[in-house]
Amino acid sequence: MHSFYFRKISAFYLFLLLLAGATSAQAQRPAYERSQNYDVQHYTLRVKPDHAKRSIEGDTTVILRPTEKGVKVIELDAVGLKFTSVKLESDGKDLTYRVLKDKVAVTLDREYGTDEDIAIRFAYTATPKKGIYFVNEGFEDKRRVHSKQIWTQGEPDEARHWFPSFDFPGDKATTEQFITAEKGMTVIGNGEELGKKDNGDGTETHRFRLNIPHSTYLVSFIIGEYVKVEDKYRDIPLGYYTYPEARTIVPLAYGKTKDFFRIMEELTATPYPFNKYDQTVVSNFEFGGMENITATTMADTEIAYARLDFLRGNVEDLVTHEIAHSWFGNNVTCKNWAELWLNEAFATFFEAAVREKLYGRDEYLRKVGTNADSFMTHDAATPVSHGLYNRRAGDVSLLFKWPAVTYDKGGVFVHMLREQVGEETFWKALNLFLTRHRFSSVETADLRKVMEETSGQNLGWFFDQWVYGTSYPRLTVRQTFNAAKKELRMDIRQTQSGDKLTPKAFRLPLEVELEYKDGTKELKEIVVDSRQQVITMSAKTNPAKVTFDPNKRIMLLSVKKR
Repeated sequence: MHSFYFRKISAFYLFLLLLAGATSAQAQRPAYERSQNYDVQHYTLRVKPDHAKRSIEGDTTVILRPTEKGVKVIELDAVGLKFTSVKLESDGKDLTYRVLKDKVAVTLDREYGTDEDIAIRFAYTATPKKGIYFVNEGFEDKRRVHSKQIWTQGEPDEARHWFPSFDFPGDKATTEQFITAEKGMTVIGNGEELGKKDNGDGTETHRFRLNIPHSTYLVSFIIGEYVKVEDKYRDIPLGYYTYPEARTIVPLAYGKTKDFFRIMEELTATPYPFNKYDQTVVSNFEFGGMENITATTMADTEIAYARLDFLRGNVEDLVTHEIAHSWFGNNVTCKNWAELWLNEAFATFFEAAVREKLYGRDEYLRKVGTNADSFMTHDAATPVSHGLYNRRAGDVSLLFKWPAVTYDKGGVFVHMLREQVGEETFWKALNLFLTRHRFSSVETADLRKVMEETSGQNLGWFFDQWVYGTSYPRLTVRQTFNAAKKELRMDIRQTQSGDKLTPKAFRLPLEVELEYKDGTKELKEIVVDSRQQVITMSAKTNPAKVTFDPNKRIMLLSVKKR
């Protein structure tokens, strides 16, 4: 997802963090896994929305397999679903069920074991407050700009508002969708489109299937009047769905899509993992874009910026970000919401990495630098939010409260990791990460493991301070030159307010550039790893200029000279 929203931190949540905080960035971390006694294998979703009533008729089959012996009761996430029947699909037998606050608990006809699949079929109606959104026709100066629309949004936990599910990122299943819409309307869904059926009542049912397991938050459909512009990247169909009134936006917004695909494949040495890629604009969308699997949803307001030359680069970043999620987020997916950064940091990083390939290293560094500035500005205004590993993930309403952390700091972290392990090692490790965990769920330890395996480095300190810790290092430096010894002395202090999660002393392998009056330069390497320390280095004369981190390897760094 590409987000642009900041909200004011609540003193209540600040209190909770301090109350529950660990004694250091390396301290015990809460577990954010959800317990379950089954693994969902497949969802068959049959949905008939009614735009006028803002309601749906749903008919969902959930096929699941117990993960322990003697399973008799199954609980699925369900909010606002009014069930008319719950049956065992194999023989149509009615099953007893209880509707809880945000779940449905189903009592099976007998105990089941780990070698048996169970298919439960739910019939229900709903008037969703989340998950499915109904949008009226849009007009500007009495001119229609888009038709009425129906679209879904699943991240982080809105799927449960329109189908019973285990609505958590670590559980992946295949899906098949039967979406009924007014005849003549365009329907976009996940995976392969298998055709449509005329129901003889002014409606058509469109069928989609995706046989690669994926998380529920990535399941989606869109209904509206669209024109589809078709293209291909290799043998992968590309679909650009826009309003008939705005077809000319396609080359402006999406004209480099094939370049982005090619660069992602080249950098990761991993082919695009799915069988199609659609991009569709919708109205009233809260975010810039959402990486619904094989069928990205985008805010029409954000895509419209492509008409302005000076904002087209922002649209390119958005398109790149969502494409990158096909590798990081949809292929390998965060195991739980505390690990959301693994999705968003890489998608943000690849905005810069794609720029580097298209426009050069300076543009890459400019983009990473902008992200670093965004995070450091946020950190100054909001000194306590969360680390990349989000200890507040138990409250999913806060997941996108501070995007400057998950997105901006996350993207810069990936850049710094690249610099720490080295160029060749970094890309080799990313390829290993993607192939080893293909179509599965991951956590920070998985990323660290491949980076350590490939580089031979112990990166515990690196992940502790940048992923599990908060804030960033602030250095003050006082330098003096001893002409007799030809020695430069630097008194360095780290002044960040070390606390329960912010390191009192970051470990910083730094380059320092000495520039002399004659224009010559020397590059020195130092390690700053104490709250206060003195570092001396040889220098032929008193340097005219001393630059810390001249090659911008550590972007999250403030240096002030006294």
